[in-house]
Amino acid sequence: MKLVHKDIEKDNAGQVTLIPDESEDMWHTYNLLQVGDSLRASTIRKVQTESSTGSVGSSRVRTTLTLCVETIDFDSQACQLRVKGTNIQENQYVKMGAYHTIELELNRKFTLAKKVWDSVVLDRIEQACDPAQKADVAAVVMQEGLANLVLVTPAMTLLRAKVEVTIPRKRKGSCAQHDKALDRFYEAVMQGILRHFNFDVVKCILVASPGFVKDQFISYLFKEAVRQDCKILLENRSKFMMVHSSSGHKYSLKEVLCDPAVTARLSDTKAAGEVKALEDFYKMLQQEPDRAFYGLAHVERASEALAIDILLISDKLFRHQDIATRSRYVRLVDGVKENGGTVRMFSSLHVSGEQLNQLSGVAAILRFPIAEVSEAEDSSSDED
Repeated sequence: MKLVHKDIEKDNAGQVTLIPDESEDMWHTYNLLQVGDSLRASTIRKVQTESSTGSVGSSRVRTTLTLCVETIDFDSQACQLRVKGTNIQENQYVKMGAYHTIELELNRKFTLAKKVWDSVVLDRIEQACDPAQKADVAAVVMQEGLANLVLVTPAMTLLRAKVEVTIPRKRKGSCAQHDKALDRFYEAVMQGILRHFNFDVVKCILVASPGFVKDQFISYLFKEAVRQDCKILLENRSKFMMVHSSSGHKYSLKEVLCDPAVTARLSDTKAAGEVKALEDFYKMLQQEPDRAFYGLAHVERASEALAIDILLISDKLFRHQDIATRSRYVRLVDGVKENGGTVRMFSSLHVSGEQLNQLSGVAAILRFPIAEVSEAEDSSSDED
């Protein structure tokens, strides 16, 4: 994402102009947009024209519209973002108050205006415009006949391809059909890796499976790379790392990222940091439950007691349409930062973010135990 212009007043109202230059930037933009914001962008509009003879025709014209945002729709698989709203600025093709849907496009600038730019939104812009924040981890989670090719970026987990090949069982005295099908499967996975993984950006490729599938695949991959003289695979051999997983499904990625060897290798990536923080929270919940809180009310009380060391919070909470509720989350984040705590913002498109959402999307590891917080909360809920 490129920041073209930023104009924010002292009262936190203002606008920014951004250019999304890769598909992940659409996810960042989705998290920036809120109902009631003003969005100005280039779009295509179908316009009816009437000739001097009275015949009516229609044509598609490119124009720039400013909408008051009403509906935001994000397709996580295609990374497409559509924004629907009413036109709030005079335009020769579109009447004031008329509805239109803008599909934001890569490499086309847009201007977003808000009445209040809070700290969480400004941090999101900073993260999106940081060139170091790229998809530096790739993973192939596989089992016989099934492989999921995934990119793990700082903001989201993207499924780039799913390979499915039917593998017949081994028959007594004949394994030819089974072996041929396995070779077809491995070849399809190899082609998927070459097509979807950018070796200039990716620092590490995790190959995970139950049993010996990963070992057999890696053996096939580099034997074929030598046979086909595929230099890109041979030059990047050191980036491949084999890990155990319980299955070839995408959800197994969480256990893969929890593996201590993987954590050590990926110590500088945001996704690994999220997984480790969540793992630390669960350990604390088991060993010292008075130092592990979850749920907004409990975590807010802990923040008031200046007890929070690490705040774990899902980006999903900041897409809440109710301004008062969203403000509570922003105040919580700002309060923890002001008191020297660490804030871990979890992406709801990461496996760890999905798990945090099961804990109401917010949890905290405390500096010191404060059992009375939970007791006070329990007594107040009893009164209710």
